[in-house]
Amino acid sequence: MALLPILTIPDPRLRVISTPVERIDAEIHRLLDDMLETMYEAPGIGLAAVQVGVAKRIVVIDIAKRKDDAEPPAPIFLLNPQIVWACEELSTYNEGCLSVPEYFEDVQRPARVRVRHLSREGETIEFDAEGLLATVVQHELDHLEGGLFIDHLSRLKRERVVKKFTKAARLDARAAEHATENADA
Repeated sequence: MALLPILTIPDPRLRVISTPVERIDAEIHRLLDDMLETMYEAPGIGLAAVQVGVAKRIVVIDIAKRKDDAEPPAPIFLLNPQIVWACEELSTYNEGCLSVPEYFEDVQRPARVRVRHLSREGETIEFDAEGLLATVVQHELDHLEGGLFIDHLSRLKRERVVKKFTKAARLDARAAEHATENADA
């Protein structure tokens, strides 16, 4: 297994709509394992393939496992997931995202959803999710459509976040360029 680099805003690849998985093979299994390891190391509780630069409809989730928890891992692998039902009742969670590091905001989403997906073995599975799991599933499925949790915020909040990360990315690029120039001198 290998750790994968996690894309952060303003990387335009995060806005790409992911394509369905056509065939589940050794390469997909390797990607699932690498994504899971990357998510645990980050640490996070959900990761979509597009966040590691692979625009496929793949998500890994584990709300039981946190880096310093004694609770055993309980990973969920979702291939070609879709929400087939959502209740009208809303719940609010303070969400964060590995692609928007160290930024958290309250987001309202349906409190319960039904999800249909392919398992790691290619079996079609349907399950109901509520609470934190429902939130994480919806958050990760947003990624598959080129969305981020900040898209659920007011325009002003979203623009502030994007501006902050764009400025930081520019500064990082300048620092890297400066380091390269100094190394060549």
